[in-house]
Amino acid sequence: MTQDSERDAAEALAQVSAALAESLDPAVVVSRVAASVRNLLRCQGATVYRVEEPSGTLVLEGVDGLGPEWSIGLRLPKDIGITGLGLRTGHPVASEDVMNDPAVVLDADVRTRLEAVSARAMMSAPLLSRGRVIGAITVGDALGRRFTQRDLRYMKMFADMAAVALANAQQYRAEERLRAEAEASNRAKDDFLAMLGHELRNPLAAIANAAQILDHIGPVDSSAARASAVIHRQVRHLAGLVDDLLDAARVSSGKIILRTVPVDLGAALHRIVSTLASPRHPVHVDAASVWVAADETRLEQIIGNLLSNALKYTPAGGDVSGRVSADGADAVLEVTDTGEGIPGALLPHVFEPFVQGDRPPDRARGGLGLGLALVKRLVEMHGGTVCATSAGVGRGSRFTVRLPRIPAPVAERASSATPAPVMPRRVLIVEDNTDAREVLRTALALEGHEVHEAVDGRDGLEAALRLVPDVVLLDVGLPGLDGYEVARRIRAEPTGALMWLVALTGYGQAGDRQRALEAGFDVHLVKPVTPERLAEALRGARGATRRS
Repeated sequence: MTQDSERDAAEALAQVSAALAESLDPAVVVSRVAASVRNLLRCQGATVYRVEEPSGTLVLEGVDGLGPEWSIGLRLPKDIGITGLGLRTGHPVASEDVMNDPAVVLDADVRTRLEAVSARAMMSAPLLSRGRVIGAITVGDALGRRFTQRDLRYMKMFADMAAVALANAQQYRAEERLRAEAEASNRAKDDFLAMLGHELRNPLAAIANAAQILDHIGPVDSSAARASAVIHRQVRHLAGLVDDLLDAARVSSGKIILRTVPVDLGAALHRIVSTLASPRHPVHVDAASVWVAADETRLEQIIGNLLSNALKYTPAGGDVSGRVSADGADAVLEVTDTGEGIPGALLPHVFEPFVQGDRPPDRARGGLGLGLALVKRLVEMHGGTVCATSAGVGRGSRFTVRLPRIPAPVAERASSATPAPVMPRRVLIVEDNTDAREVLRTALALEGHEVHEAVDGRDGLEAALRLVPDVVLLDVGLPGLDGYEVARRIRAEPTGALMWLVALTGYGQAGDRQRALEAGFDVHLVKPVTPERLAEALRGARGATRRS
């Protein structure tokens, strides 16, 4: 063989190697293998087989230059033909006439297929990856072709390159499949958590609204007043648990998006303390006005979780305090208590999900062990840090949050206007949960509104188009037509622009809110809804008749 022909062959192999490296799609790779080996060895046809585990059956994956008798997906026994001979020996083999070669095993089916394409001279090489046979390459030509040692050597070199390319492609495809399965699993988990939140918030909304009705009517005696206060506290607690559970899933999947604005950290601390403190557990506040760029809702969640944690682990009579200060470029929030403290072994793990201290049998403290994990992740999303310190059991604890400090914004003149009263409205409630619908109807009626009801999507649509109410409080998860479709159909009617559509739902993710707005809702409220938030939504209906 001349130096020129050797050089040409080497260049051809380099081109083949480059071509095989261009794709990680197994189908593309096997197609290129078949075409490349046929061109390199100037044969009539070429086939690429995959060895199917555990049977060892040969499955035709790639073919070039042969007729329909050799189509993709053809399955052959592992010991048949020149391909089977190569697999048995473990190295490239050649035969000048496979029809009459005693070393080659043929059955009637393969003989018929070979006769159809006049392939008699054949060569095959196994594809080996990490000592395992993953397939084979076979080439064929007409009777009279004599394969040389050079051909066998090139076949071996080509098979080695092809084996690497195919193994990489198969591994990539397997990883893609695993990623797809993981993504499907995450979607299923997200769907389940969204449904869980919806199903939990529905009864919470009914309980909260019932408690508000009792407050409106007025307690009969002090026992009733205490019972009403218990209901309010426990509804807030349950709603917090639901939020923590759903937020933990959103944080872990990166689905929380911060909407940052300038926020006074000291003022935020005062607001949260006013909702959590009680005579049994007063909270001492020392809060300077220090500004940060933060998502206000998430910042209040950070403060609320830290204070709730301190109050939970501090017995009555103990001290809980919150402090906000400036330290150079940092805004510093400190929540300190004189409660049970944190054991040294637990201290490095307090921000991990589901980690809690010793749990007494009565589970008096409750919780899911998610609050501090959420605090850490939310603080980090704001570009800050959080740490916990404790001198040990019975010696209290301190949680310190550091966030990037920003200059105070230019002060705007505060408005002295008070919220406008909510004028009596014609309100349609579309809700399939009987308890939630009835207590919401009663609460609205006590406020002087004219209230109508519907129990599913189709009835709600018919009632809305017939009554043309000022406000439609529309549950999203309705039987028949869901709330999104009801909203779309209302908006498609001439009178649809006259109605103020409020989504009243247990689905509270950002995507749910966006989907509601796209369907035509004016407001998206997540259950349970406070009387103030519901009044604000109804107040917006003053502009309903001006919709265009």
